[in-house]
Amino acid sequence: MRRLPCSRRLVVRLAALPAAALLVAACGSGGGSGTASGGKTVYMLLPNTTTVRFTTQDGPDFKAAMKKAMPDAKVVIQNAENDPQKQVQQVETAISGGASATVLVAADPYIAGGALQKASVAKVPVLLYDHDARGGPAAAQVVFNSLSVGQNQGQDAAKVLAGGTTAKPKVIARIYGNQGDYGTTQYKKGQDQYIEPLVKAGKVKVACETYTPNWDPAKAQSEMEQCLTKTNNKIDAVVVMNDGTAGGSIAALKAQSLTGKVPVIGGQDADLQAVQYILLGYQYGTVYKPFKLQAAKAAELTVQLLKNGKIDKSEVDGYVDNGFMKPGVPAAFLPVQDLHADTVATLVKDGVWTWKQICTGPTAATATCKKEMG
Repeated sequence: MRRLPCSRRLVVRLAALPAAALLVAACGSGGGSGTASGGKTVYMLLPNTTTVRFTTQDGPDFKAAMKKAMPDAKVVIQNAENDPQKQVQQVETAISGGASATVLVAADPYIAGGALQKASVAKVPVLLYDHDARGGPAAAQVVFNSLSVGQNQGQDAAKVLAGGTTAKPKVIARIYGNQGDYGTTQYKKGQDQYIEPLVKAGKVKVACETYTPNWDPAKAQSEMEQCLTKTNNKIDAVVVMNDGTAGGSIAALKAQSLTGKVPVIGGQDADLQAVQYILLGYQYGTVYKPFKLQAAKAAELTVQLLKNGKIDKSEVDGYVDNGFMKPGVPAAFLPVQDLHADTVATLVKDGVWTWKQICTGPTAATATCKKEMG
């Protein structure tokens, strides 16, 4: 049975009681009554399971951060499993379920606009987490500095492609993320600062470039397979935008016995498989975004929304254009760190992965794992 929005539940309750028994109950601010004990209910809506960090890191980290910041709050985590329409339905269910606030990692930036509009009408504040959502209002956004991510990826690409000449340019494939995402746009802008000068100088040639719907690794693999066919396997490097598309590209290269020979540059998210690929020499690096830092900031801003109905102006580092709000969604930008084979220990130090988790299968034979595992 669907739970009615607070105002409608109150009307039904009052109508069903005799006048002498009428009780006035406050539904509380933020569009939902939360738990029966008076606590708040926060829904965190994740976009997919293909970007592993959302289920293994962000969800649990946010829940832990909220437990610390507001112990009596209830956190409900749901995943749209790559279905943007399902996520819109989840937002509607959260509203009817009495959500006090929603933390939304949009499955699709454009389709999410409808969800933002519905939440606005219901007066349920929405905090955007990592992904942008266009076409509706949001209270704020917590996102790592996307331009900086692309710049780090571009710097790595420039290092790997430094040997290209006009007589013999380096031939590359570029596998982008989901078209239209704020992140995809910013990553490309950052990458282009370093790649485009090499292209214009004739030292690098882009043989294939394509976007990857929903950041799906399987689609990235298919895109890379098509590129290898087109170029007859004559590729010097692959530039991607996250670890999922890197993994898909590596799968395509593996089928042609090209892993370790053709570097895959531009990883992001520090997925476990990506870390293993870096140590094996299949992937050049990954841009690490400290998940606990993002989760803690999201929890901090969520509490501000629940208590004050808005976030403090001091939290705003800039704005994310979502085609609706002017000058954009107020955003807290977080720093990133570029990791390579000699610095993956940072992930162990930060508690993202253990050496036991990393050093399994073929990775156990790498020099790093032999050293760390004794």
